Amino acid sequence: MEKPEPSATAKTPLTDYRLEAIYLYPIKSLGGIALSEARLEARGLQYDRRWMLVNAEGKFVSQREYPALTQLGTTLRQDNLVVFEKQNPQVHLQLSLTPPAHLPQTMVEVWSDRCQACLYGNDINEWFSDFLKANVRLAYMPDSIFRRADGRYAPPRTPVSFADGFPYLIIGQASLDDLNARLSQPVPMSRFRPNFVFSGGQPYEEDHWKRFCIGSAQFLAVKPCARCIVVTTDQDTGVRSAEPLRTLATYRQKGHRILFGQNAIWSGEGEAFVRVGMPLTLR
Repeated sequence: MEKPEPSATAKTPLTDYRLEAIYLYPIKSLGGIALSEARLEARGLQYDRRWMLVNAEGKFVSQREYPALTQLGTTLRQDNLVVFEKQNPQVHLQLSLTPPAHLPQTMVEVWSDRCQACLYGNDINEWFSDFLKANVRLAYMPDSIFRRADGRYAPPRTPVSFADGFPYLIIGQASLDDLNARLSQPVPMSRFRPNFVFSGGQPYEEDHWKRFCIGSAQFLAVKPCARCIVVTTDQDTGVRSAEPLRTLATYRQKGHRILFGQNAIWSGEGEAFVRVGMPLTLR
């Protein structure tokens, strides 16, 4: 007996999407931490980019100016954030995840944004300054300080940490695989510093997402991420090259921006934790 033809209303199974990795970057532009689970907050993952280094004028510094920042790793140890030299982990600095309330406040800058931040004392600042051979200070953003996400794309009063513009960044593994197929030397996902990496779907499909869920946690996709020279910096060695920015410019350029990954905002709805292995669904 012949099988009947599929009806026009038959449903085609959707591609399975899965959360494959979670990354936390406590101090802006320093090494990240791979997590198996993480707590969601409105301004980003808990502890994500709540610290950053600033110069004497209060302007943020990053791998753009100091690729040596790739050589400082971070890890969470009990109630502390530990910063260490990757080439010599015995050289390290320990910071409480709950900084002292008496830290003085000053105005700091992240791109065109200005907001208040708390500043650490000379002993902490000297540790980073000695490593970079530059005068820098460590700033912290407590819950009491509000910095608004880019209002051209984010809903009003959306908070953000010291991240460039938005609380979360998600990238599909298929997108990186497609890029690496075009490169003579593949690059790891660490070049792009995402918070979330997912499997399933087609390369770059995250460009066009509007809403998605990780488990029951609901997110709004707001804007593809414009990339800069940081992606040309080897996160293990600090050495720069032309790639992968040169190749991305041949097929991922829109206007004057080269796009890779999708910025996102947690809606506050659903579970406030995400775990590696959770299903990811589109809405």
